[in-house]
This record gives sequence, structure tokens and C-alpha cells, in this order.
Amino acid sequence: MGFGRTIGILLGAAVLQLTAAGAAPAWEKTVTTLPRGDFPNPRPLVATYNFGWNDVVAAAAEIRFDKSGEQLQLQAAGGTVGMVRALWKFNTRHRAVADASTLRPVSLHQVDSLRSKTVTTDIAFHRDSLERVRTDTKTNKTPKPKTFQFDGGIFDMHSALLSLRSQLLQAGDPYRVVVYPATSPYLATLTVAAREKITIAAGTYPAIRFEVQLNKIGKDRELAPHKKFRHASVWLSDDPDRLLLRIEASIFVGKVFAEMQAVRFPAQGK
Repeated sequence: MGFGRTIGILLGAAVLQLTAAGAAPAWEKTVTTLPRGDFPNPRPLVATYNFGWNDVVAAAAEIRFDKSGEQLQLQAAGGTVGMVRALWKFNTRHRAVADASTLRPVSLHQVDSLRSKTVTTDIAFHRDSLERVRTDTKTNKTPKPKTFQFDGGIFDMHSALLSLRSQLLQAGDPYRVVVYPATSPYLATLTVAAREKITIAAGTYPAIRFEVQLNKIGKDRELAPHKKFRHASVWLSDDPDRLLLRIEASIFVGKVFAEMQAVRFPAQGK
């Protein structure tokens, strides 16, 4: 359960395998192509999250977000904890960079460390395409770059969240986005479901709840039901920060979750 994979499943921001081929199917015309919205970019922050399934905490991560020049940067470090770590030792480091003006992705670097090997993923994003290089310490083969193209634009998880939170987010609004978390592309439909209060470890927040539906895209670029993912709910704080508060997803092993434990804003001395 890598950081990219876990966030990909939980955030529901994402989720379908896409490979180029043939004439564009009808669903491609339904992908949301709105420019970035008017909601301000996030301020610098440091947040901690727990991840798990069926209410058992399995992993934890610290996420740092800041701005450097004209770019927005997210850095995350985490791994398995407790009894889960005794059974499966896993650590991950993730760095994602997006353009501060357009909120489009620029690059992604991820290192997943398991007992038997370390896997490194690097992605360079362009306007409507990307190139991915993936290496691991267990093989001596020269990695072959993998490319992917979609004319409607491609996001990673960081830029997808930035773009989504920038929009007006009125009840009933649907957003369909193509996302490439680390290893494969996905399609996700996120619908603004309600504004409500939610209580998590970090406190009680007014929140915007999204419902997420996923469909897998096959090699012929046709949609099919996702075999492992069933449904997800995502909560963003309904305030000037629009923080990612909690994700709940129903998948083949039960219910998985991610929840913010604490947050501070270094730029304001908190």
C-alpha cells in the first residue's frame, strides 16, 4: 500500500487505467476542462494524517505544503506503523510540484522502500502528456520511459486537489478528471454532495462532502467497472483553507480511510 496508491484509492480523486489507442470514446468529451477557479491557493502548512482500514490505523504520514517562486510544492513522508509495520515494513517519500498560476502539474518524484527493494518513480508533466520513468533496486534492466497523452489535461493527485478546491463547489456540481497518481492513469467523477459538519481527530469543521465514482479505462480506452474500488466520500473544510479532512472508501478489503490528525501554518507562527 504505497503512499501514491493509498492516496489514490482513498482520495478517490482518481481512478482509471488509461492507455492511448483508437478514436476518442464518448466519455472523453465529458471530462471537466474548466480553468483554475478563483478560490485562493493554500497557505503554507504542515499536516499529519493516519491511514487504515476498518478503523485500524495502518500507516501515518506528514505532509508539507509551500510555495517556491511560481510553483506550489507538496512533500510527504510516511510509512506503516504498529502491528502492521511488524508484518509489512514500508516507507515512502513523495514530492509533487504544480504551477502556482494554472495549477497544472510540473513533476512528481516518489521513493517507495520495501523490505526487498526500493522503487523510484519520476514523472515529467507537459501540457497534455507525461513521461514516466520507474526503477527498482531488484532489477538490472534499463528502465523504459512510459508515456501517456490526453488532450483534456492530466493531473497528479496534488494538482487535482488544488484544481478542485479552487472551484466554486456548489451542491450538485460534478467534476470529471483524469489523474495519474504515480504508475497509471485514472478517471474519477467527483460530485459536490453537501455542506455539513464533521468531527475528526484534529477538531470539528464545517465541511464540503464529495461523492466519488470510479470507472476503469481499458486498453481500448473504454470504461469498465473498477474491480477493487466501489465508492468513496471526501471531506474538505468549508473555510478559507479548504483542507483535506477525511476520506472514506469502500474497496474489496472493506473500508479504508485517511484522516487529518493535526495541522499548523508555519508562515503564521502556529
